[in-house]
Amino acid sequence: MNTSSSGAVLTPAQVDELLIRPVLAESVAAQVAKVIHTNASALRLPVVAADPTAAWTAEGAEIAVSDATLEEVNVAFHALKGLTVVSNELIEDSSPEASQLVGEGLARDVAKRLDAAYFGVSAANTPNGIGSVSGVQSVTFAGPWANLDPFHEALSLAETVGATVSAFVTSPAVALALAKIKTGTGSNTPLLGQDPTSPTKRTIAGVPLFVSSAVAANIVWAIPFQRTVIGLRKDVDVATDTSAFFTSDRTAVRAVLRAGFGFAHAAAIVKVTATP
Repeated sequence: MNTSSSGAVLTPAQVDELLIRPVLAESVAAQVAKVIHTNASALRLPVVAADPTAAWTAEGAEIAVSDATLEEVNVAFHALKGLTVVSNELIEDSSPEASQLVGEGLARDVAKRLDAAYFGVSAANTPNGIGSVSGVQSVTFAGPWANLDPFHEALSLAETVGATVSAFVTSPAVALALAKIKTGTGSNTPLLGQDPTSPTKRTIAGVPLFVSSAVAANIVWAIPFQRTVIGLRKDVDVATDTSAFFTSDRTAVRAVLRAGFGFAHAAAIVKVTATP
């Protein structure tokens, strides 16, 4: 992690506090996937395609040798860059509030772009998102969101391949439709569960429900935390420059973050889709 500047706005200690931590807190993808920090040029994830085989063996008998079948997922990094312009008067104030505003603005935009790539499909200059992963399992049904059966089916599909769904992620529109489902005819009690320790959080069959505008319409992703990875390079860069906006007495603040996505077990991911 480093900073360079012709007029410092963020100190090296502030980079993590005002950019990295807020990005990870704002990003839904960073909350539902395992985040791995690295200095390597790429992240290599080992995948066990087949486990070694054990067998009941008689006393004194030779134990049969078996090997695990190992494969590898290579996570390439792509650069996510943000640029904002701040007046020099604000910079010269050097108040914590000024630095906080700069960091929050960059963090919100970086988190938004990170989520758009993670929940999207392949696009130029971006990592391959979850929508591009081949081999994911699917649950498709016709009609509106009327009950939680599709989610229980998704949980079962993941469990069939030895995975545990740790999060459901959907769009705001679907989250609203789910919130309106009642426990029965004439009831005003919502069917969605709530976390007693955090009443504003929603759960489905005990699994947290996250909401992101980056998720496509009528889709819910069932995601296992241990099987999906966001690789994050440690050399996050924040730099400032006063020359580009010299005539308006402003300073440009640039942030560069390199990230990549790895989906080590595609069959552990389940896509729930409601068709019109």
